[in-house]
Amino acid sequence: MLIQSPHDPAFVQDPYAFYDRARADGPVLFWQDYGMHAAFDHATVHALLRDRRLGRAVPGRGAAQAHLTDFDAVERYSLLELEPPEHTRLRRLVLHAFTSRRIAGLEGDIRAICADLLASLPAGPFDVIPTYCQLVPVRVIARLLGVPEEMGPDLLRWSSAMVAMYQAGRDRAIEDAANAAAKEFSAFLRGYIEERRDDPRDDLITELIAAEEDGQTLSHDEMIGTCILLLNAGHEATVHSLGNAVKALVETRQTDALNPDRVDRTVEEVMRFDPPLHMFTRHVYEPIEVGGHSLGPGDEIALMLGAAGRDPAVFDAPDQFNPGRVKNTHVAFGGGLHFCVGAPLARLEMQIALPMFFETMPNLRITEAPKYADSYHFHKLDQLIVAA
Repeated sequence: MLIQSPHDPAFVQDPYAFYDRARADGPVLFWQDYGMHAAFDHATVHALLRDRRLGRAVPGRGAAQAHLTDFDAVERYSLLELEPPEHTRLRRLVLHAFTSRRIAGLEGDIRAICADLLASLPAGPFDVIPTYCQLVPVRVIARLLGVPEEMGPDLLRWSSAMVAMYQAGRDRAIEDAANAAAKEFSAFLRGYIEERRDDPRDDLITELIAAEEDGQTLSHDEMIGTCILLLNAGHEATVHSLGNAVKALVETRQTDALNPDRVDRTVEEVMRFDPPLHMFTRHVYEPIEVGGHSLGPGDEIALMLGAAGRDPAVFDAPDQFNPGRVKNTHVAFGGGLHFCVGAPLARLEMQIALPMFFETMPNLRITEAPKYADSYHFHKLDQLIVAA
């Protein structure tokens, strides 16, 4: 049995020592603070991500609490919370719109957004998280969806409020804020979708409206759930990945790893070494034996993505940031049916945003000790003060 508060300051700043101990003792253990078993090794995490005896949909999901009805309405139509056959149909329809061609077509937009942000960076020491890491992905998502970029502050506010629901220690105030954000975001998207029906454009919302397979199309609620998922999951993860990447590259003095012939591997190493999402939970649907433990319907298990990426059974010198790593089978984007639909876009954003940032600031240094936020199961920097 494990006892480790996710709010403990030492754990927040460095959870990897705890993961090492748990992996050695387990690798599957009951984490008392969460009231569920957790898998810390790569083999188990990799296997359970693909095991159809587990899933994301809540068994016997009933009506939402009255104060969470708007948030629940979004969650019920989120790809992340569905299983086949609903998940299969929805994912296929989403991929009709969210194509590799559309993602590749964003390269010019991403470069333009980065150049604009880099041209306006402060002269003295500044926090790179709100001035660059946060703004690149939210402006990219705005262009992808086809909503005005001046909506950025609203998108950020809605996203932050809703994503806080997945952090340890949520309370009524967090729940009320998330529900209000879901209500506002859904109302905005509902109106915007109707506009696009009458005035199609070259954007994702128009493509989602047009998506069809075997005579099936996306419902209004499914389109809203998909757009909100793309913002919340895609934007939040990319923000934290960019911040963690800047920290790792500066601290290890390996910015040459962003050269065109190396940047792809570097991005993968960032995702392994210090990923943005450390825990991904799944519900058990059928009896299963995991690491010597018997789990059954009604149980939930935490797959520790952050721990799996540091497993010495799979990765040589796992605690070293090695952008030249050739075999990098990390699970930062999940796996199986729920492999992150936005992974190609996240990779493209990082492959562009990181080299452009360090080309502009080649002598970058960190001027204050980096500080991770108390936001587990997300592992993100609260601030990263840097200077040229």
